[in-house]
Amino acid sequence: MSRSRQPPLVTGISPNEGIPWTKVTIRGENLGTGPTDLIGLTICGHNCLLTAEWMSASKIVCRVGQAKNDKGDIIVTTKSGGRGTSTVSFKLLKPEKIGLLDQSAVWVDEMNYYDMRTDRNKGIPPLSLRPANPLGIEIENFEQLKMAVTNLKRQANKKSEGSLAYVKGGLSTFFEAQDALSAIHQKLEADGTEKVEGSMTQKLENVLNRASNTADTLFQEVLGRKDKADSTRNALNVLQRFKFLFNLPLNIERNIQKGDYDVVINDYEKAKSLFGKTEVQVFKKYYAEVETRIEALRELLLAKLLETPSTLHDQKRYIRYLSDLHAPGDPAWQCIGAQHRWILQLMHSCKEGYVQDLKGTPGLHSPMLDLDTDARPVVLGHLSQTASLKRGSSFQSGRDDTWRCKTPHRVAFVEKLTKLVLSQLPNFWKLWISYVNGSLFSETAEKSGQIERSKNVRQRQNDFKKMIQEIMQCLVKLIRGALLPLSIPECGVRQYGGWEVKSELSGQWLAHVIQTIRLTYESLTALEIPNDMLQTIQDLILDLRVRCVMVTLQHTAEEIKRLAEKEDWIVDNEGLTSLPCQFEQCIVHSLQSLKGVLECKPGEASVFQQPRTQEDVCQLSINILQIFIYCLEQLSTKPDADVDTTHLSVDVSSPDLFGSIHEDFSLTSEQRLLIVLSNCCYLERHTFLNIAEHFEKHNFQGIEKITQVSMASLKELDQRLFENYIELKADPIVGSLEPGIYAGYFDWKDCLPPTGVRNYLKEALVNIIAVHAEVFTISKELVPRVLSRVVEAVSEELSRLMQCVSSFSKNGALQARLEICALRDTVAVHLTPESKSSFKQALEALPQLSSGADKKLLEELLNKFKSSMHLQLTCFQAAASTMMKT
Repeated sequence: MSRSRQPPLVTGISPNEGIPWTKVTIRGENLGTGPTDLIGLTICGHNCLLTAEWMSASKIVCRVGQAKNDKGDIIVTTKSGGRGTSTVSFKLLKPEKIGLLDQSAVWVDEMNYYDMRTDRNKGIPPLSLRPANPLGIEIENFEQLKMAVTNLKRQANKKSEGSLAYVKGGLSTFFEAQDALSAIHQKLEADGTEKVEGSMTQKLENVLNRASNTADTLFQEVLGRKDKADSTRNALNVLQRFKFLFNLPLNIERNIQKGDYDVVINDYEKAKSLFGKTEVQVFKKYYAEVETRIEALRELLLAKLLETPSTLHDQKRYIRYLSDLHAPGDPAWQCIGAQHRWILQLMHSCKEGYVQDLKGTPGLHSPMLDLDTDARPVVLGHLSQTASLKRGSSFQSGRDDTWRCKTPHRVAFVEKLTKLVLSQLPNFWKLWISYVNGSLFSETAEKSGQIERSKNVRQRQNDFKKMIQEIMQCLVKLIRGALLPLSIPECGVRQYGGWEVKSELSGQWLAHVIQTIRLTYESLTALEIPNDMLQTIQDLILDLRVRCVMVTLQHTAEEIKRLAEKEDWIVDNEGLTSLPCQFEQCIVHSLQSLKGVLECKPGEASVFQQPRTQEDVCQLSINILQIFIYCLEQLSTKPDADVDTTHLSVDVSSPDLFGSIHEDFSLTSEQRLLIVLSNCCYLERHTFLNIAEHFEKHNFQGIEKITQVSMASLKELDQRLFENYIELKADPIVGSLEPGIYAGYFDWKDCLPPTGVRNYLKEALVNIIAVHAEVFTISKELVPRVLSRVVEAVSEELSRLMQCVSSFSKNGALQARLEICALRDTVAVHLTPESKSSFKQALEALPQLSSGADKKLLEELLNKFKSSMHLQLTCFQAAASTMMKT
């Protein structure tokens, strides 16, 4: 009795997955001692013993049969070892369902099939009419869905491999058939059967040929129907394609009428790809009709593209359509050129419209002047709100209301022109940017014409730059023709000028225009247009700023000329009228209106950068000050009959001394001289210095020259007026001295003892007091200056008269000394070195007092005179106390 062996153990299987009837090789241990020892073999629960072929104790070859389970173990049973185990498993795949006309390397068993059309079973080859299941499994869960994806990939690979997949799938079957035939042939040769009964191989070949012919006969009808169905199907497909081509010309016309250009382009591209290179005459004929319709569409789209005005969106859309239709030339560049010409035409039409409106209906409002925004200059808004200066609050500028009446045509034209450029140029610039970066073209057109377009862009960059420069130059020249006609060459006057206006715009309107052009420049800069293309605008702004300064200063000079008409001769407690303050306020207002003009915006140069401009502005400023000085001179010399004083009054704080000025007073020429002199003093000490500070604050150049020249002119006028007044007042007093001294045949050699100061001296003092009162009434500050000169004149005349006397008696010398000392002591507060010298010379011409009695008498008589004239001499005492305080 033999010893029992170990149970079989399966350790490997190749392949480890497959469909039913797949040939597998099983490897392991103790798989039996021979073919007769193998009594059982199951794979996935299916008995495979009938197809098993024992090779050795470690190898068995068999075919996998139909099984219920998708995955299972490989179990080997032997007589010697009993039922074994397995460390590996086999995955059973569902077989591919082979149709009636599909190639197969193995025999496919027939199976009952449920015919859905007749609701009855038929024993027919499988899957001939069954709907295909591309997934290869029944979907119940996600894992099976993943398997289905794998099956789809496998089927796709097989389709791509074609007949190669069929050969690879049946390769093992071919080898087995070859082996079987070789074994039969060897067996027959060994037995000698072929020699006795004929060639068995030849007979077998004949049988196989007859089987092949019989199979061809059986399937010929089916294959014929299949070929016919394929032919019919192909014919229908071709007919469908022809239907598209035959109907395409009509469809193109309909879609063009509806504006469905995208549909037309898509249909055209499709037809071009299908029939563009066809050799069939019918196709050529219909395709030629399509090309005719497309050419008409190209012309229509190009006309719409070049039509103006047009939006940027429409332009881009038409360019893309033409690009997709492969239009000849460069439609995008044509559009840019048309837009450039349109902008220039609009600008010239704008100018012509305003010029014709100005010539045709002067003084009437034109609809062209209706602007979206208020035409009032923003830069002038502060004028109406500027607080009046401390003095001259009654001053009202005559310019404040000039702009309220109507916007000048030229200003309205500039506003309209800049709005026009800002409305058109951004889209024009964006169109160019889109042209450069290729966003105007579709992806297909971009790929096909990228190299050629890049060449065009490089060539046309300079052309586009010239277009922008031409637009900027046109804008600048049109504005120059309206506002700075002298800066336009004669050859361009007709094209850019023609306004025929006599009056020039005021400084306020020029400032408003400058602000408008500055905003235009900022808007163009925001488009990222290079600065070199906008330099002409900067040059225009600078020229307008310079012109605005000049015009404003000229207008200011004209207003200063008219200030003399506004002199009201109302004197305040400081001896001033409102005229100096009106003058300063007028200049301050002018400079305030120039504040925005003089300010340098980013990229702008200073108005005063040119030496010529500095010199012109300096000279204009000097002229303004000298014009006012001339006005003062005219006022001082104005005849009495030309002065209206019915409305005049005097400040209540000013003392009305000696009744020199009454309620129903009228100004004399001497009083006007004093008033002008008082104003000159104030101008010299305050106004001119304040104006110089304002000039410096606004960065004017040559301020030192302006101040020096103006001050010199003012001082010259002041001195001349002062001399005139002194002449008017001092000459009568001086002229009365000599007749008064010798009145009544008075003789210095033969006269009575003095009893007091004679009347001529008292009369002279009263006249001096009258001058004091007149000057004090007008201006307290002028009193010392005027009286000092009067006293100088009187003392000089008195000294001359004393020196002309050949000899004095004792009484005459005492009388002369009394009168000289009385006058000297009375006006002591107004003595100057010159007048003191004159009094000294007069006293030295007299004999000296020899006795104390004479000195005592002189002192008594002086005291008596001062006591008797105390009231009259009070003005000199008040002046003395005032001078001591100061």
